[in-house]
Amino acid sequence: MKPFARLTQPLVRDGHGSERSELRPASWDEALARTAAGLGSAVAAHGPKGVGLFSCSKSTNEVNYLAGKFARVVLGSNNVDSCNRT
Repeated sequence: MKPFARLTQPLVRDGHGSERSELRPASWDEALARTAAGLGSAVAAHGPKGVGLFSCSKSTNEVNYLAGKFARVVLGSNNVDSCNRT
């Protein structure tokens, strides 16, 4: 991949820890399923207070609202922050 090349598809790694492989292309379905599984296992292992979400101040109010709603309703976490105070 060229430096500063724009991504056109999701990339994932296989394996864990020191056995992690190089990034490989994946379908959106695979990438989203792996993301959901990772968030789910983090909540299962550490509880809702063990996860959080950081949103961007450059996003619209609607996007930040949905990010907060996702964290509270789906993840069960009130740990939501943004860089709006800078």
